[in-house]
Amino acid sequence: SRLPPEFDVEAVSMAYPVKYEDSMNTVLAQECLRYNKLIAVMAASLHQIQKALKGLVVMSVELDALGTALYAQKVPAMWEDKAYPSLKPLNS
Repeated sequence: SRLPPEFDVEAVSMAYPVKYEDSMNTVLAQECLRYNKLIAVMAASLHQIQKALKGLVVMSVELDALGTALYAQKVPAMWEDKAYPSLKPLNS
C-alpha cells in the first residue's frame, strides 16, 4: 500500500496541547482528524475496488464511479466529501 500512515492524534495533542494562547493547536488536531478520515475512506475504497476488479465482490455503482474517476485522473466523488477542495488532477 502506498498510502501514508494515519496521524497519531493523541501524540499530536500531547506535543501541541490546546491552550487559549495557541488556538492553532486546535486547528491542528481537527485537521489531523480530517486527514485520518480521508485516508481511511481512500484505503477502504481502494481495497474494495481491487476486490471488485478481481471478481471477488460485486462492482457497485460507487466502485464503478471510483474506477472511472481514477482512470480519468480525477478525484473520485466519494473522496471529495472527505478531501480538501482542489482543481488539480490526481497525478499533479
